[in-house]
Amino acid sequence: MSSTPPAPKSWLTNQSVRGVRARVAMVAAVALAALGALAAPAAADESPSPGAANPPRSKTSFVIGVKQDIDSLNPYVGVVAAAFDMYQLMYDYLTVSSAKDFSPEPSLAQSWETSADGKTWTYHLHPGVKWSDGTDLTAKDVVYTFKRAKTDETANGQYSSYVDNITDITAPDDATVVMTTEKPSPIMLRLAVPILPEHVWSKVSAKDAGTFANDKDVVGSGPFRLAEAKKGQFYRFTANKSYFDGAPKIDELVFTVFADDSALAQALRQGEIDMAQELPAAIADTLVGKPGITVNDAKYYGFNEIGYNLGAATVDGKAIGDGHPALKDKQVRLAIDTAIDRKTLVDKVLNGHGSPASGVIPPIYADMHWNPGADARAFDPAKANAILDAAGYAKGADGVRAKDGRKLELRLFGRDSSEYSKQSAEYVRSWLKDVGIKVTVSIMSEDNLTSVLGKGEFDLFEWGWVVEPDPDFQLSVMTCDQRSYEEDGEIAAGWSDSFYCNPEFDKLYRQQQTMIDPKARAEVVKAAQKLLYDDVAYSLTYYYNQSEAYRSDRFTGFVPQPSNGGILAFQYGTHSYRHIQPVTSAAPAGNDSLSTVLVVLIVAGAVVLLALIVMVIVLVSRRRKNADDRE
Repeated sequence: MSSTPPAPKSWLTNQSVRGVRARVAMVAAVALAALGALAAPAAADESPSPGAANPPRSKTSFVIGVKQDIDSLNPYVGVVAAAFDMYQLMYDYLTVSSAKDFSPEPSLAQSWETSADGKTWTYHLHPGVKWSDGTDLTAKDVVYTFKRAKTDETANGQYSSYVDNITDITAPDDATVVMTTEKPSPIMLRLAVPILPEHVWSKVSAKDAGTFANDKDVVGSGPFRLAEAKKGQFYRFTANKSYFDGAPKIDELVFTVFADDSALAQALRQGEIDMAQELPAAIADTLVGKPGITVNDAKYYGFNEIGYNLGAATVDGKAIGDGHPALKDKQVRLAIDTAIDRKTLVDKVLNGHGSPASGVIPPIYADMHWNPGADARAFDPAKANAILDAAGYAKGADGVRAKDGRKLELRLFGRDSSEYSKQSAEYVRSWLKDVGIKVTVSIMSEDNLTSVLGKGEFDLFEWGWVVEPDPDFQLSVMTCDQRSYEEDGEIAAGWSDSFYCNPEFDKLYRQQQTMIDPKARAEVVKAAQKLLYDDVAYSLTYYYNQSEAYRSDRFTGFVPQPSNGGILAFQYGTHSYRHIQPVTSAAPAGNDSLSTVLVVLIVAGAVVLLALIVMVIVLVSRRRKNADDRE
């Protein structure tokens, strides 16, 4: 390996995440130049299936239908947001993001304190926590996890942004962990590193860390335990009834993979599943008002973008890929950005369930979000044409612009798992045609897109990010060090999907990494977002709501995150998963009022029925009495 290893990915996403991205999946990770070769052996039991397959279930099984399959159950390998959701079911973290407002709150660490200089952190673990095989979870497991994340190349590729600033980690006793950092850090209560059992993972060599499947006999401490995994079909988890933070109120949690959105919605209507996730807004709208179904149009923390190949290169500056050189010209990107009608994308693609995007930190994180306000670039095809004219890109007889003998003919890659992506790509193709740029749209799987991005073999792409509560990771993906790197003659991807590299941005990124004052840090984070916007590093398209629908006639107890209109599943934490329960139990309904009404109606119906029975008995009794009198 000749250069800096890839940095970590977001833990949910989307995302991240990541899921992502649409719950948008996240891009590139460990050795993605060989993603196929890596993902296959590390993935769960491979059983090809074109659509959903229903695993056995009971009335206390909660079944979620999803579109995004899990790429790996190995927490050192998974890339997509769905995988990170599985990790937090199986393992615990020192802290979690609260359901109320994403603020850090205790988890495995029940309390903590920091030194006056902010460089020493002491975490006090929750007592009595055990691994699923009965072994005690101690501070030694935490130390092992973090040390491996620092020293193991594969693990570090996943979690380096959380651990690289940590210079020392010790366990003074079984319940105490002390970490020392090189510099004060604002993320020490957001260390999204799943705590792994040393007695299991110490037997997985560094060589095997990237191919260990972790799909059978998984030893974890989390609220659920993996019982069965069928890649492309379903993932079944059983509840950890001894969970230290309160046992889940369901017995099983099942994720069933669907091939298309219509089948997913139909399964919910027919009661084959209890929740449908990541529904396109147009399909979710058809479920509104259906008996027994509640649709949650949730505020979300994801954005989508049109990404550019800004000049693919490794961290060493070696040019790679085959991107169109015109995209290095900021004026071309500025013209493309100006030719994109974000309002139409929100209205037509999202059915109004979202808003135009600007900064890479979504508005749900209000303190860190940057908005250009009156300086926002408006949709203006005439201005886009003028920009290209001024930049020397003249229109030919075929209407396609060219400069220095090369036409503005670009490839735009979208994702087959997202109707949003397909539709957005077609809209962009149409708008760019109007300004003299010929675009050829190709739709591919997220895995394939991840691979071509890492190799720089693209011009434009449509994808997105699920953004963590802390802005550090999202900003990190735009730094120079996140570009691809060369290893053993092969190109491996970092987290950068645009190959953006601006020393001024890197300086802002490093500056916010050590700022403890939230307000001061927010100003730097906003300045970094403004720089990305001014450079047209991405053309952000929209912030989207997350549409999810569930059987409120069956289950209640959902905990939204954030509490004011947030999502009910695929959260930062397991808030809903641990509190979902059948409506037939004694629990009160949460935000699903329909189930409450249903219960009331059932009780009222029972009362009326009882009254009718009494009346019938009385009438029969009177008739018998009259008959007896007549006899």
